[in-house]
Amino acid sequence: MIDDFSGKIAVVTGGGTGMGRELVRQLAIAGADVAFCDIAPDTMEETAGIAADQAPGVRLLTHRVNVSLEADLESFRDAIVDRFDTDHVHALFNNAGVAGGGSMFTIERNEWENVFNVDWGGVYLGCRIFLPLLTAAPMGAVVNTSSVNGFYASVGPDRPHTAYSAAKFAVKGFTEALLEDFKVNAPHLSAHVVMPGHIGTKIISNTLRHLVNEPEPELAELLLSTSLTFEEQAPMTAEEAARTILDAVLAGEWRILVGDDAHELDRAVRADAEGAYRNNLFSLLGNVE
Repeated sequence: MIDDFSGKIAVVTGGGTGMGRELVRQLAIAGADVAFCDIAPDTMEETAGIAADQAPGVRLLTHRVNVSLEADLESFRDAIVDRFDTDHVHALFNNAGVAGGGSMFTIERNEWENVFNVDWGGVYLGCRIFLPLLTAAPMGAVVNTSSVNGFYASVGPDRPHTAYSAAKFAVKGFTEALLEDFKVNAPHLSAHVVMPGHIGTKIISNTLRHLVNEPEPELAELLLSTSLTFEEQAPMTAEEAARTILDAVLAGEWRILVGDDAHELDRAVRADAEGAYRNNLFSLLGNVE
């Protein structure tokens, strides 16, 4: 288990904005060298500039990566080994994700699978590719971002949410399975699953960058407007969420619920698992993403 990030090497996917940016910034301030990737070079450079200003003594590496592509992640890994002259890393934050893929009936297959391949495939491939470097470290942590939609596959009535929810359920189950896998094969590693509620991030606008097909201009404008509202009205900021995650990892917590809404929804689902989809739990909590 990692009890201090100072002097460690941390890897963060989706580090260009939101929780990813805050993870990069706070890890750097804590004294970690940070390698991070994103699909958007411009936001990565913004993150790198912020982290460099606030933590001038640490090493930073940026790399453009589509986490659903194994070759991209392998290139990222090789760049880390070369840039940091290392055979190991201490922490992997599989944070990258996109929204969408709501219905099996109305969403085109390639768009549905794009969401699933980023949100689940990016976590799976990240672990596959970086586990040898993590195992080579004297201690390490794998931190996989799921969602409240990893234990409750709904965002409210009449709103199908299949690809994103399926991917986040997969991330949660996979990470829980890693707990035993690490005990048997790599007891010096810890696994952590992060389940945020409504956090002020740019996940909707970032999704626009990653769509297989360009949306119609009117739809794109609507999504951007929705993204701004989603970010501004969130009950928890990305900065607060990243702090919660890092504190929990250092404390050895494997199940990390982020936000009061996440805790409330978790309790509600556990209290009536059979009736969870008959009742609109979001009527009690408001919108959670």
